[in-house]
Amino acid sequence: MRANLEETGQAAFSFTTQAEGFWSAAEVWIKKPHVVNKRLCGVKESEYEAVCSEDLGSCLARLTGTHGHELSELFPFIHVYTVDSGIKAEESWCVGVRTIIPKVEPNCNGNVWVKTSSKELNLHPYFLFIILYVIIYLFINISDLIGQAVTFLPIEETREGHVNLKKSNIYKIQLEENTDECVLRLHALSPDQWFSDGVAYPKLSWLTAELLPKLARWAIENKSSEFKSTLSLIPVEKYSVLYQQLKNKYKEMVKVWPEVTDPEKFVFEDVAIATYLLVLWAEERAEKGVTSRQSFVDLGCGNGLLVHILNNEGHPGKGIDVRKRKIWDLYGPNTHLEEKAITPSASFLFPETDWLIGNHSDELTPWIPVIAARSSYSCRYFVLPCCFFDFCGKYQRRHCKKTQYREYIDFISEVSGACGFQTDEDCLRIPSTKRVCLIGRSRSYEEPEGELAEARRTDYIRGRQVSYTSFTNVTQKDHSRHNHHGDGQEIPEPGSEWGSGFQPREKTETVRNCAALPRDLVDGVVLKVARALLELTAEAGEEGKNSSWKDTNNWHAGGSLSIREVAELLDQSTLQTLKKECGGLQTLLKNSHQVFRVEGGRVHIRDWRNGGPVRVNSKPKSQTSGALKTRLCWFHTHHPHGCPLSTEDCLFAHGEDDLRPSTRPLKKLRS
Repeated sequence: MRANLEETGQAAFSFTTQAEGFWSAAEVWIKKPHVVNKRLCGVKESEYEAVCSEDLGSCLARLTGTHGHELSELFPFIHVYTVDSGIKAEESWCVGVRTIIPKVEPNCNGNVWVKTSSKELNLHPYFLFIILYVIIYLFINISDLIGQAVTFLPIEETREGHVNLKKSNIYKIQLEENTDECVLRLHALSPDQWFSDGVAYPKLSWLTAELLPKLARWAIENKSSEFKSTLSLIPVEKYSVLYQQLKNKYKEMVKVWPEVTDPEKFVFEDVAIATYLLVLWAEERAEKGVTSRQSFVDLGCGNGLLVHILNNEGHPGKGIDVRKRKIWDLYGPNTHLEEKAITPSASFLFPETDWLIGNHSDELTPWIPVIAARSSYSCRYFVLPCCFFDFCGKYQRRHCKKTQYREYIDFISEVSGACGFQTDEDCLRIPSTKRVCLIGRSRSYEEPEGELAEARRTDYIRGRQVSYTSFTNVTQKDHSRHNHHGDGQEIPEPGSEWGSGFQPREKTETVRNCAALPRDLVDGVVLKVARALLELTAEAGEEGKNSSWKDTNNWHAGGSLSIREVAELLDQSTLQTLKKECGGLQTLLKNSHQVFRVEGGRVHIRDWRNGGPVRVNSKPKSQTSGALKTRLCWFHTHHPHGCPLSTEDCLFAHGEDDLRPSTRPLKKLRS
């Protein structure tokens, strides 16, 4: 149920939820509006204060700079209900202020001024005023009717500190509960006078069509994140300004990117990480009262773009990686990169370096807090974990109630604490599912206690290595093999500083995307899975079988199976081979794109009549002319009903006579 907000001043949705769900949804819009409004970078919040009804007017007058009689006109709107004199309402109020921070686009006519004490960030002259929202939380209990509401009072503050309450843009989100259902309402005080710039002041139509349905859905789901809000350790307004500056400065890297990786993702991801570090380091310098830029070493620097940006922005430092990338040659002499295998040892300590960086550093990740702690008492670290590694091999899960990612972040935080760091956790804004970083900026012990701290550190590392070796010996039959995944590692001797379990990755990257698997193994898996799917009826799916489908003239697409059910079809030897590949069985099935469609964790036979590139004459984008008819059609050869497409329409060859030689250049393996 929804009303027309622009005409009536309110819109409503009916659904089932509880008050906790409403507040969970409202907090997303209050604290993280950029999740919904992509033109915002975030908000800066003040402390919220609880006030009684008698003090609400004076509190709002102080925050908004308006007179009491002006605010008194708003009180009927702010209250959830107009209560009859015979009913006593129990009210509790909570009031705070948030500052809207828009994304800064170059050459735009922005109308938001971002306060900042940093003189290193160049604020654009078109920032005119701050947009504040006074957030009023109201909890009210009237008989058996419970109401919750959040009211937004927008205020403009000029550079000179003058404030102006925009009465035309006041709105309220309200939850009404009774025994039958919940109603989520959105009220606008003056819909006929509403002003919108699409950024700080959303359109009424957007609030109705976009925000309210999302709030209703979030209220029902009532999900809480395992991780902190993004950019919780740095000023969001400074991040927003600097990110846009660096994004425009380095966007040309996308055009010259020589690697096989996606330039759009990797360039702007490294720009975002560099922005975070630069703001974090600027705040650190301001706090310590120093001006010299922090030095750094990026361990496992990969493409080196993060190093390139940090060097260009004035920070002395270098990156080290086991393998040189093509793009290194494009950076120039001012970007310092070294091709070298890194082994945690006394040879890889950095006593003169301020910060160590681990950006998706894989097997080095748990060692970076250790290397930082042993380099010097003042050395700090930043690590962005990705792949899950322990000190001497792949990380072994121990807590089934946590997600694997949460468990691994907790493990690295535990390592950091064992190394003597006070550890902070934050979440970056990068195009990646792995975006939680850990930061060690200070120690939990005084510098004279360094020897005792080192003893604790050594005991912890050795304990992990012994535990890992014991665990792998129990869970792996062939634990005597010694390879870079850590199987059957030697237990380090007591007193050994680093242990003997760690081995760096090979200089030549091993292809592990199932492309190098034996052809007969792949063909055998594809045939076995396809036959199992064809034995399932499309209607009954995994529940039933159809014995008469072979006798029908209709082309049969079979049913579907989950990845787990598919795995149960295969022998242990095949599964062990697939486990060594990135993505394992699921990668093999997705690589077999001609035969299978993998969606939502389930495997289906692909029906080329329903979407997908067909028609040779139309030259679909997914198939260049050099690849047409260069492979045999699996369905023509193996499906009982043959291919659902005609010879002319199918991209693949229907028999040897239809096969053409490939004219596509051979792909070079990544190195």
